[in-house]
Amino acid sequence: MTFDFSNRVVLVTGASRGIGRAIAGQFAAAGAVVVAGARGANAADTVAAITAAGGRAEAVALEVTDPVSVQAAVDGLLARHGRLDVLVNNAGITRDQLLMRMKRDDWDAVLATNLTGTFTMTQAVLKPMLKQRAGRIICVTSVVGQMGNAGQANYAASKAGIIGFVKSLAREVASRSITVNAVAPGLIETDMTRAMTEDAHAEWASKIPLGRLGAPADIASAVTFLASDAASYITGQVLAVNGGMYS
Repeated sequence: MTFDFSNRVVLVTGASRGIGRAIAGQFAAAGAVVVAGARGANAADTVAAITAAGGRAEAVALEVTDPVSVQAAVDGLLARHGRLDVLVNNAGITRDQLLMRMKRDDWDAVLATNLTGTFTMTQAVLKPMLKQRAGRIICVTSVVGQMGNAGQANYAASKAGIIGFVKSLAREVASRSITVNAVAPGLIETDMTRAMTEDAHAEWASKIPLGRLGAPADIASAVTFLASDAASYITGQVLAVNGGMYS
């Protein structure tokens, strides 16, 4: 199935690499105008790759933990394009440690970026979407937010919080034809997983029924589906993309 996002404006946070870059690329390939958000100038390479492939994209400096930065980015986007059709909340960080050794700063940083950042971004785009009486909001959560993982209590809490956030907001905005959904990736081939030893990589793959780690494109495909017209009757849901490792 192919999707047409011609003349739709899509904002992707955490778009500098990995899953975020793949999401931005898939939307652009489907015809969207992509606004790639990241800290500083970190999204420049993503935009260069998209434009080199013939797509339309622009980079915007965005710090999701800073409400002023978020509002400025959204206001600028609306001034340039006049609308926003899709928000993808993808920005996230990890600060892994066993809870008994976890520093409060590491707890606060992960919750601020992953959960409060999702709140801040979403609140900033709601007014224009409500005015349009249309919109798609997709939040990237994690299999860890569903099943937990030792050493990631802060990350799991933030990602589980996103699931509750999505389910609640979906009920608030459904009457305005705005859908709100989440995608929950499993273990995905990114810079972090590529740094694992060969044995660790094989051990994790053995726990996944499909026998392999996912690719960023697998997540991007799920996100573009939920943003498409084909998913217009889906809201408040969590789409698990984890190779069968958790259901």
